[in-house]
Amino acid sequence: MIKGKSVLGIITARGGSKGFPGKNIADLAGKPLISYTITAGKNSKYIDRLILSSDDEDIIRVAKEVGCEVPFVRPAELALDTTPGIDPVLHAINSIEGKYDYIVLLQPTSPLRTAEDIDGAIKKCLSGHPACVSVSEPDKSPFWMYSITETDKMVPILESKAYRRQDLPKIFALNGAVYVAETQYLIDRKTFITEETVAYVMPKIRSIDIDNEIDLKLCGVIITERPR
Repeated sequence: MIKGKSVLGIITARGGSKGFPGKNIADLAGKPLISYTITAGKNSKYIDRLILSSDDEDIIRVAKEVGCEVPFVRPAELALDTTPGIDPVLHAINSIEGKYDYIVLLQPTSPLRTAEDIDGAIKKCLSGHPACVSVSEPDKSPFWMYSITETDKMVPILESKAYRRQDLPKIFALNGAVYVAETQYLIDRKTFITEETVAYVMPKIRSIDIDNEIDLKLCGVIITERPR
């Protein structure tokens, strides 16, 4: 609860990843990947209820072992490669008892995101905005990116006269760690990203998104070597 408003946290984790089978419960520094997101969500000062939406019995079992509520099993048709990411969120809202003023989406592939990041994004949203999402600076600026023609000529994606990195405008990208929105706004717009959405900036070190085993190993190094 924050400013008299109730907050529902939703973790979405489907099974059947083709690129990285078992990714959501893969071992990361001795714990299943999803456990880091569950812990961060449970440690949030503002999330009143944290639930999991999943179609996979192994993910559900692990989540329950870590202490996450699983009020339903996600239908198979909402766990396809082609399923829009917002659909399981809207399904979760309509599948549970109780109404909540705000929704927080937490993806299990952002294990370095903290409870403080979650609460910071929630506070930013409640400072007068209908939605807030976490972002970070990308490793490579799009001002230094090119497409290549059929004759191998390089064509800049964005025009820029800057020749030094320091002269380039600051650019931010979604990092997938935290999405927050007013519940009715989300239902109406069916997206967290609108012209009214504001950004919550996170440092790169906490913005790693697990997409493959290399990402997982990198996170493992960061977790085992950071101060406790």
